Amino acid sequence: MVVMSLGCCFVLPFLNLLLVISVHCNNVPDGVQVECRDRYLWVSIEKPLADRIFQIEALDDTGVYPIMEKYASECGYTHTYDDASGNAILRASYLSCHTDNPTDEVFVFNFNLITSDQGAVSVPLSKTCTLSLPWSNREVICEHKYMEVSVRNVHCASNGETSNSSTSSVAHESATNGFKVLFLKGGEEVASLSIGDARMLGYVIDATAERIVFRAAYGQPHSEIKKINGIPVEVAHATVFFRRSWTVVMIDLTGACTSNLGSFDGEKLLWKTPMVMTPLLYDHSGFVSEHIRFGVKGQLLDDSTIRDWGYMLDISGDSVWIGVPYSANGGHRWSFVEDNTYSEYYWVSLYYEHVFMDGSGHLTRFRQVKKLTSPLLLQVPFTIDQTILEEHYFTVYLGNFPYDVELFDVVLNGEPFSVPEAIQSGYPIARVPHSNGTHAYVLRVPFEDPVVPKMYFSEGILQYSLNINYTLNIIPHDPYYHSASVIAQIKDVFPPDFNGVCTETGIIFKMDHQKLGYLWEIGIGHYPLTTELAAHRGYLLHNDSRRLTLEVPVFTLGYIYEDINLKQFFGTFEILSRDAKTLEIQKSAAKRCLFRTDELIVCSPDGVMTVVANVTAPLPEAEPSRATLTYENEILVNRGLFPEGAPVITRDADFRLTVQCYYPVHDFNQLFVDRKFKSETPGFGSINQASDLTVKHMPKQTTPPNDLLLRYCKEV
Repeated sequence: MVVMSLGCCFVLPFLNLLLVISVHCNNVPDGVQVECRDRYLWVSIEKPLADRIFQIEALDDTGVYPIMEKYASECGYTHTYDDASGNAILRASYLSCHTDNPTDEVFVFNFNLITSDQGAVSVPLSKTCTLSLPWSNREVICEHKYMEVSVRNVHCASNGETSNSSTSSVAHESATNGFKVLFLKGGEEVASLSIGDARMLGYVIDATAERIVFRAAYGQPHSEIKKINGIPVEVAHATVFFRRSWTVVMIDLTGACTSNLGSFDGEKLLWKTPMVMTPLLYDHSGFVSEHIRFGVKGQLLDDSTIRDWGYMLDISGDSVWIGVPYSANGGHRWSFVEDNTYSEYYWVSLYYEHVFMDGSGHLTRFRQVKKLTSPLLLQVPFTIDQTILEEHYFTVYLGNFPYDVELFDVVLNGEPFSVPEAIQSGYPIARVPHSNGTHAYVLRVPFEDPVVPKMYFSEGILQYSLNINYTLNIIPHDPYYHSASVIAQIKDVFPPDFNGVCTETGIIFKMDHQKLGYLWEIGIGHYPLTTELAAHRGYLLHNDSRRLTLEVPVFTLGYIYEDINLKQFFGTFEILSRDAKTLEIQKSAAKRCLFRTDELIVCSPDGVMTVVANVTAPLPEAEPSRATLTYENEILVNRGLFPEGAPVITRDADFRLTVQCYYPVHDFNQLFVDRKFKSETPGFGSINQASDLTVKHMPKQTTPPNDLLLRYCKEV
């Protein structure tokens, strides 16, 4: 029987042998993305799943190992969050502690994602990666919290000659008993430790098939900060040595990482690193730089992308400068609010690579992950009025915000709406994403919506105004308030213009319709001019798509009568143009015409009756100079007033002229309490003549639009 235990197993019968063949299987759960990159495994765990994970474990043949913060730095794991999405990010070095790495070319990762779903639930994750970029003689990676150095292993035979790669690594065989690590600091030896003792202090020294690996967290007691061209660099000077027969093998595993935090010039994040990392050179005189590249989020960018994003790379003397514009692609903006003061900072995870060679002829690939952060900056959101008058909509842009800011609600001219309520009420709110990861909001509100007030700013200019109060949430729960006001003015907007023409029997008004005619209400006194009102009062109304025509007979309600005498009087009728929303009077059109009549009654708002009556019409004739006015407001002419009889005052008259005025009750604001009569509108009157011989009526009067009438009689 041959048993190869490497992963998933398939059992095949072959003659009398049971052959168990093992292959590597990828297992990626839902909500997880995995990529094999040239020196590490990249795992992105979507936020809903990441929020439920409370522990990640690494697995190998020896057991299960929780990846806690300190352990992660020692064993080659980096755990961060992608601020743009909220996803959890795990980076695992190809040379991490628990990676199955038989040849330094194929790397098998196994993890357990422990979630809190109904207790602790283990979600397995496995992935196999193949080396895509050949190893350099020496590789140095400066991660967020640790440095990792790996060099090509040295294979030595007993006669001192180098053995071939198929020979088991001397260092690997001696890892438990032959390895020693020497630490230097300031050029002086500070410690010589066994591998086990070094591991107890947080250092990891390991051997793979082809490489020796050294890993240390930053800030270890055996490291030091050196200045190179004025730039602080953390250096861990470690040398591994072991004895083999007559030979002592020493391997330099020195790591050096720029500890410069970077700076901000108000526009760009700047990071400076030495061009020549001197602690990593054996022979300075033979230094050759092959290339310098950089990127973000653990991936290098091509030159065109760097130009498009506005990044900068400058090599000046012995230093390399990298600049990242504030809010550029590849970085993240993070928001804060305190006392309704909104601030934010911008950061980017820079990825820097320098490949160089020194006089020894050995190639070094140096990489560094560096988080650059701006200071906390005060931010004031801005609004842009994008209103197009022809659309009759306010369009207001509010921006720009990082991913962690969301619009929660709006108050439009004092009316509050949540975002869904605003959209449902006819005020669209659109979220506008930008290529640099920021976003904005665009709000649209119709001019003629009830929530929008309008006024006449000046002659012919109609002004709409919109006051907006935004409530923004700094995720998860910090509110921030921002206000904006916009106005829109439409020119050449005038209230309707009526042209009045006098006729013998009344006044005819004409008005041509305008494009914005819906902005106005045509009114007679307090009442809007409608077909119902016209029919009720006896007006003749005709309205089509081009013109409105209104004919108002002289004795219908709404006239004001002036300069009345026995032959003629003037009648004035007024039409009002009111704002359809506020009902404020914007324009009036009044026409004054001369009318002739021998009978007239005018009921004025102050309770005065003016009566013109022809008392010579009855038979026999009455003498006007002998007419009297009684308490009942009836003009009486008795037979005794004629020449053949003596004057007698009696209510039983041979001729009677009855005068009556009616006023709508709701138009009174004073009535008899202070013995003063006052109505908001003129009254409606009638004159009835009666005698033994004839009864004559004035033209029929229509009734006002209110059924509650007050008959008014005044004692004189």
